[in-house]
Amino acid sequence: MKKIKADLIVGIQWGDEGKGKIVDRLAQEYDMVCRSQGGHNAGHTIWVDGVKFALHLVPSGILNPNAINVIGNGVVLSPESIIEEMVQFENLESRLYISDKAHLNLYYHALIDQAKERLKGDKAIGTTGKGIGPAYADKINRTGFRVGELLNPVKLCASILEYFEQNRQIFDIYEIDTPLESELLLELEGFKTKLAPHITDTTQMVWKALDAKKKILLEGAQGTLLDIDHGTYPFVTSSPTVSAGACAGLGISPKDIGKVTGIVKAYCTRVGNGPFPSEDFSKDGKRLAKQGHEVGTTTGRDRRCGWFDAIATRYASRLNGCDELALMKLDVLDGFDEVKICVAYELDGKEIDYLPSNLEDVKPIYKTFKGWDNSVGARKFEELPASAQDYVKVIEEISQTKIGIISTSPERDDTIIL
Repeated sequence: MKKIKADLIVGIQWGDEGKGKIVDRLAQEYDMVCRSQGGHNAGHTIWVDGVKFALHLVPSGILNPNAINVIGNGVVLSPESIIEEMVQFENLESRLYISDKAHLNLYYHALIDQAKERLKGDKAIGTTGKGIGPAYADKINRTGFRVGELLNPVKLCASILEYFEQNRQIFDIYEIDTPLESELLLELEGFKTKLAPHITDTTQMVWKALDAKKKILLEGAQGTLLDIDHGTYPFVTSSPTVSAGACAGLGISPKDIGKVTGIVKAYCTRVGNGPFPSEDFSKDGKRLAKQGHEVGTTTGRDRRCGWFDAIATRYASRLNGCDELALMKLDVLDGFDEVKICVAYELDGKEIDYLPSNLEDVKPIYKTFKGWDNSVGARKFEELPASAQDYVKVIEEISQTKIGIISTSPERDDTIIL
């Protein structure tokens, strides 16, 4: 008997590739959509019939009224943020579930995060300041608190106060006061009231869905080049963003993974600090930012922009085992006389065709291609200008991965399926 497997969507660059639109579009065909890692530092922007939805913790399948949405154990969950986000949707009690093993990202994690960034000065990583790193640090240190503990607010309150007492010196350094017991308990009881109907053992839920041959779509946050192990360390996030991370983040085995789709922009962007070989500091980079509306969904920060990096894409595609790529925002390149693709790097005076562990000293080697116009809104490959078609084929060739989806506007239906 053929086993049903879960399909997976993964970011291939530094996040912000447009995963939200693809997950939203594909989610219309799935019974369950599962988020495996990250926190409310991530953001998906989805446009449906001209209406904008900004998601941070809620899986992108929430816009499919028939899909079950799961937040897995690999996520660090801000109760305040998820409650605020849930307000924009109705009838969530039977459609949104949160793992009781996911770790809590509490208010003091954000305060620690922000204080650390301040103390680092010009060596700051450029985090969102949402407390993601400190929350994951507590998880690894085995001093964190899990979502299931919200079901007993009195006990959790006592545990948090004990944690403050044990770490008094650290909190003093960051000038963070111990919370008042009465205020903390009231807050935790409020979290329980809102979230208790959604807290469950999501591992068992996903297993049962697989056994029942339900169609499942897995989504992560951020992108491969922000992976804690395989990204541009230390300018990375605090969780495994690659496809393999979905297994640990949801409690499924590698054998449960089916089709892997990697999401890439037709150019590159990055938020925060860290190396970015193909970043363009000229008027072209500014134009990419303006035409692509490159502002972070979560932070509101301007994104750094540059040309498509085929070497980084090939690396990320191999790392994730991508069966195909979804090329996003091709329409943003409309109107450029020329467009570029980084096809190799220069390192220590030598040309290399791979991604080294340290990108600080690499220089991009470009190939330049004729630009185009009027790709926006195309829904068939043949409707694209010839130069745009050539551009897609070159990316496919150098990245050594088939391009199966092309997005030509933010709207759900302006999508080419190859």
